[in-house]
Amino acid sequence: MNLPQHPELLDRLASAYALGTLRGGARRRFEALAREQAPVRAAALIWQSRVASMNELQAPVEPSPAVWTRIHNLVQAEREQVVMAAAHEAKAPPTPGGWLRSLALWRGTTAAGALATVLAVVTAVGLRDEMGAQIGELQAQLSAQPQIEYVAVLNDEQASASMLVTFDPKNGRLTLQRVGGYQEAADKSLQLWALPPGAAPRSLGVLSQEKLLQLAADQRDVREVPALAISLEPKGGVPSETGPTGPVLFKGALIQKML
Repeated sequence: MNLPQHPELLDRLASAYALGTLRGGARRRFEALAREQAPVRAAALIWQSRVASMNELQAPVEPSPAVWTRIHNLVQAEREQVVMAAAHEAKAPPTPGGWLRSLALWRGTTAAGALATVLAVVTAVGLRDEMGAQIGELQAQLSAQPQIEYVAVLNDEQASASMLVTFDPKNGRLTLQRVGGYQEAADKSLQLWALPPGAAPRSLGVLSQEKLLQLAADQRDVREVPALAISLEPKGGVPSETGPTGPVLFKGALIQKML
């Protein structure tokens, strides 16, 4: 299947991949498609950046003391039951069949499994009220995601993804996220260029050293531009009229998403 021709399905698969709910063979097939098709790779990176940014915004949640008290009481009670079962089994007369003599072990194993389930449920119940407000906030953030019409994954010379670029026409901004480990020197700047066909490169802005940044842009700046590039320039960048003066580090196709 050509996933880029089915944007709604691609978006659902990319979100499931980023959240970790896409598993097994489906996950492996999606990863194979992402290696072969830039739009699939871009969709996966977009959702990974969304999930990562939401995680960074959330404050850590500390379980209440009551949760730890209930866990401690359950563990203590379960230990006492296992000890009593083992003592009772030791006093019981021998019974035929080797598997029957292992009854205490089976009881202990079953109790341990049940305890794990109980602990998971108790912890979830204890945290439910505290997490409820944050879950609602995450859902609101997902629904308020910007309208992304153009996507580019800029690769280095080894074809490794180094920069994810998206364009939101509704808010008139380019969003750039570093997905590689490259970091320019303090006396250098990265500069983003549009590469229109049959024309000289046009500067779209100078990048700061932040991992995630935004640049103001108009739809005319990216319309009918097949590719973007990032060059290494002197601190503060160079005028658009001169074009790139330093080496081009990253380059990639600019793809218009099907809305």
